[in-house]
Amino acid sequence: MEHINSFFAMLRTELAFYVGCLNLREKLAAKEEPVTFPVPGASQERCLSFKGLYDICLTLLLAQRVVGNDAQADQKDLVMITGANQGGKSTFLRSIGLAQLLMQCGMFVPAEAFCARVCSGLFTHYKREEDTAMTSGKLDEELSRMSGMVDNITPQSMILFNESFAATNEREGSEIARQIVSALLEKHIQVFFVTHQYALAHGFYEKKLDNAIFLQAERQNSGTRSFKIVEGEPQPTSFGEDLYTEVFGVTADVLETTG
Repeated sequence: MEHINSFFAMLRTELAFYVGCLNLREKLAAKEEPVTFPVPGASQERCLSFKGLYDICLTLLLAQRVVGNDAQADQKDLVMITGANQGGKSTFLRSIGLAQLLMQCGMFVPAEAFCARVCSGLFTHYKREEDTAMTSGKLDEELSRMSGMVDNITPQSMILFNESFAATNEREGSEIARQIVSALLEKHIQVFFVTHQYALAHGFYEKKLDNAIFLQAERQNSGTRSFKIVEGEPQPTSFGEDLYTEVFGVTADVLETTG
């Protein structure tokens, strides 16, 4: 009897996964959000392309549909993402990671089309809040986490960086990030990096690497964010003045003049 009970307990757990998939599909269908079964490639193929990819978590939180993005990044080991503040960079990064995870679980992905290689590991390195216990500084904590990842990461892995190594000045942070990213690329690890550090992004851009692609959060001339991620050269500004104007109703240069 014990082995029969164990079998049904395991079956219940496994069926819960499929029921969860069905529930998720129904939620997305109710919002008319597209889904697709991805086309997985071998680890050595270095393929990545998608159409209408969106953040599945965000769309579940909002009443309206969310903006999807397209990209063609076959043979690209480095995807550097820069651009306007609150332009959708972090959301885009999350959509990449979630789509990769869903694909490797054998599920549908939130996109009109999606093709990616099967990676040997998926890692994330996001900035965290200050250590309230004050046992270490933010940069020390980031480097410590990076060290732990290095001990476990393998070739053909994928790692997502979001504003990493920005806890120090830009020159030092950019140099730390440059050395880490360069080492990862040498080991054939696919790197996605969201950053405001112009020195870092522009430094890699100037190298004209065949295996790198540079994306940016689109910004209209009016300062409006479209939340589209498009290919483009890194810019030395994140357009923080747009947010200042939105909050205070006056441009920063006008305030300086009247002050």
